[in-house]
Amino acid sequence: MSFDLQLKGKRALVTGGTKGLGAALVQSLQDAGVEVMTSARAAPEKPLEGVTYVLADLATAAGVATLARAVNERWGGLDILINSVGGSTAPVGGFAVLDDAVWFDELNLNFMSAVRLDRALLPGMLEKGTGVILHVSSIQRVLPLPASTTAYAAAKGALSTYSKSLSKEVTPQGVRVLRVAPGWIETEASVAFAERMAHENGTDYEGGKKLIMDWIGGIPVGRPAKPQEVADLITFLVSPRAASVAGSEHVIDGGTVPTV
Repeated sequence: MSFDLQLKGKRALVTGGTKGLGAALVQSLQDAGVEVMTSARAAPEKPLEGVTYVLADLATAAGVATLARAVNERWGGLDILINSVGGSTAPVGGFAVLDDAVWFDELNLNFMSAVRLDRALLPGMLEKGTGVILHVSSIQRVLPLPASTTAYAAAKGALSTYSKSLSKEVTPQGVRVLRVAPGWIETEASVAFAERMAHENGTDYEGGKKLIMDWIGGIPVGRPAKPQEVADLITFLVSPRAASVAGSEHVIDGGTVPTV
C-alpha cells in the first residue's frame, strides 16, 4: 500500500525554520515535495537548496509584515502555514522576576507572532476555500514549571485557546486549524542546556538529560523526542491524508503529561 502524503506541489511557510524542530519541518516537507519558505532572525550556516529564507524577527509586527509580504510576492498565497517559532528567555525565579517587558517578550514571540501571521495570510486561504494552519503549542500549557516557564506556558495556553476558536470559525470555510503540543525535544538548545546541567552537577550528558527529565516529572519512554519525530507528525497532519483532522491538539511528549 502506498502512503503518499499527497503534498507534492503544495506551498508551505514554516516559521523559525533554521534550527531545531523548524529545521526538521523544512526538511520533512521538502522531502514530501513541498515548496518551502521559512523565516529566521539570522541566515542559516548551511541553507537547503530550493528553500526560500526570509530574515525577519517575528516577535515584532514589522517582522511579520516582512514575512507575509515575501509570501505574497513570491506565491500570491500559500497552502500550509506552520507557526513553529517560539521559545523563552524569561529569567528563573518565579512570578516576582517577570516584569512587563518579560511578559510582552514571551507573548509577542509565542502568541502574537502566530496571531499576526494568520491575520495576514489566512484571508488568502479563505478566498480559495482551502488551506491548513498548524500552531506548535507546548505541554507547558497544562504542565507549567513555576520557577521558569510561567510566562511561556501562559503564552502557549493563549495560543491553544485562540487556535480552537479560529478553527471553529474557519474550518467550515475550508481551512483546517490544528495544534501540536510537544514535550521536551532534543534540539540544539536543549542539548546545550543538558550539557550545562551535566557540567554543573558533575555528570555526563546522559546524566544531564536525566536531571532535566526528573525536573519536568519524568518521560515514560525514557528520552526526549527527536525533532524529526515531531516533524513527521506535523507533516502528516498538514497533508491531505489527514483531511478529517481539524480543531484538535496532538500531544507528542513521550507520556510526560500524567493526566487524561
